[in-house]
Amino acid sequence: MKNQRKIFVYIATSLDGYIAKKDDDISFLDSVEQEGEDYGYAEFIKEIDTVIMGRKTYEKILSMGVSNLHEDKKLYVITRKLQIDEGNVTFYNGTLPGLIQQLKEAEGENVFVDGGAEVIDCLMKYHLIDEYIISIIPYFLGEGIRLFKEGRPEENLRFVSSKSFPKGLVQLHYRKE
Repeated sequence: MKNQRKIFVYIATSLDGYIAKKDDDISFLDSVEQEGEDYGYAEFIKEIDTVIMGRKTYEKILSMGVSNLHEDKKLYVITRKLQIDEGNVTFYNGTLPGLIQQLKEAEGENVFVDGGAEVIDCLMKYHLIDEYIISIIPYFLGEGIRLFKEGRPEENLRFVSSKSFPKGLVQLHYRKE
């Protein structure tokens, strides 16, 4: 029997729970940048062949000058409007539960949910995230775009690991029960 693909959230948040300022500014992440330190990302991404992200996150990354976004992976950009697929990018406007079911039934490696908060919130409402790797940045934003929105169902998680780094970042890893 084949191993079923897992759905991972791998994301950074401020200590007070925000992934960006209201204007989508993520410069607070710079406070933990350190030469030669990727906080486990290179190792994590090796077991991923598919990425899901929201349209706003996709456009934010493109606006930062990144042109080869996950070019070696299948990338699904969740959008409400019809768009023509480009290279490795599929603009998906169906239901997220439908996409997750399709991906879980297909052969492949794990799936990385690379933001944003709306996509993560939708997946949480349907209990579709298998593992969370959350990096806590030692920074208070005070307001902005919350990682976890109110109104989602309760969910018990199992602790996998935690790591702390010299710049103050703490990375938590949890798995769905």
